[in-house]
Amino acid sequence: MQLVDTIIEARWVLPIVPKGVILENQSVIVKGGNIAAILPTAEARTQYEADDVVSLPESLVMPGFVNLHSHAAMNLVRGLGADLPLMDWLTTKIWPAEGKLMSPSFVHDGAYMAGLEMAASGITTTSDHYFFPMDAARGLRDAGLRCATSAFVIGFPSAWAKDDAEYLKRAEAVLEACKGDEFVRATVAPHAPYTVNDEALKACAALSAKYDAPIHMHVHETAVEVSDSLRDHGVRPLERLERLGLVNERLIAVHAVHLNDEDIDRLARAGASTCHCPCSNLKLASGFSPVAKLLSRGVNVGIGTDGAASNDKLDMLGETRLAAMLAKAVAGDTTVATVFDMLEAATLGGARALHWDDRIGSLEPGKAADLIAVNLATIQSIPVQDPAAQLLYAAGRENITHTWVNGRLIAIRQEIVAYHDLNAVDRANSLAGKWQNRL
Repeated sequence: MQLVDTIIEARWVLPIVPKGVILENQSVIVKGGNIAAILPTAEARTQYEADDVVSLPESLVMPGFVNLHSHAAMNLVRGLGADLPLMDWLTTKIWPAEGKLMSPSFVHDGAYMAGLEMAASGITTTSDHYFFPMDAARGLRDAGLRCATSAFVIGFPSAWAKDDAEYLKRAEAVLEACKGDEFVRATVAPHAPYTVNDEALKACAALSAKYDAPIHMHVHETAVEVSDSLRDHGVRPLERLERLGLVNERLIAVHAVHLNDEDIDRLARAGASTCHCPCSNLKLASGFSPVAKLLSRGVNVGIGTDGAASNDKLDMLGETRLAAMLAKAVAGDTTVATVFDMLEAATLGGARALHWDDRIGSLEPGKAADLIAVNLATIQSIPVQDPAAQLLYAAGRENITHTWVNGRLIAIRQEIVAYHDLNAVDRANSLAGKWQNRL
């Protein structure tokens, strides 16, 4: 018998790779923070032993969610400026509040709080985009998460930096600080085409190339952004960014709502990624990302929550469910944005965008043991006809019971709903089985 750290025995395992596969009655073997093996539980019991054996006979185990776009510290301004248009929301509520509150401690504390919410929601990695990025990373790590933090650049003075030169100097310091860190990586993060000038954008492109770092940027979020770019620069934002050297395999175009066919072709040719944030886009009336078109052209799509001020919760399972249904509605086609397409977007899609898919995003031997367990034996998810579909369309983040990062359990949910009938859940499970077996 081989001694390992943890054995997780699950009713179902959804590994993401190979795509479309659900494994039944499997065990995930964890050793040294990595996945050592995935094999039938009956075999695992004859080959491995561990002090920590987690038996989950009614649960699905899968990779943790990769939240491709967050502003974690904004948990501290959740609920501010509801029902305002995006630019009014930014200029009259968010930016003034940030001007008053912004400091390393504000960012750390908000990121820590967001990290706790994300951990309980099955998010194991987040890509953050905010001021004081190393303080954000420290808060997220304090909550147990893996993260990508931002070498942040924006075209106005802040508590973080006073001008382009200082932003860029600080950005490079962030990139240097994250080199070789197992749990924290850095992205080059110009805020948006409309808040960063050409010279600073060129410098961001150079930093991205020098450090082989992803470019994490709001792009084509609103119709006004596109029309203003045509007025001021004579081209749409993505064409401008391409001329400045930012549209390549490292670009993560966050939101990517207002895209025409030429924009999509440009992203596809470059091997760029997009990050879909449907709740934020709906709350701010920004529009609908053409997710089905992006997927059909081979553009890598990830999912993000955005910040809690524009969502207002960090719920990747809910976000992915909404993304799937919106994609079908926008395309007018129920066959697009399939269950496995969207679960891949929420996990491996985000990992690919961050160029971290060698370690996270799927359950494969040798990869990091970043994984979650989802209880499918609840009233809202039984009887289980199709585990993947019921995970996406019926379960909620309250079904997520365990979250591990690098093999370490960072969150566990033990609450249960108490009904007036103390045997209600057992009776419901019995009834579900009775009728499921008649199909």
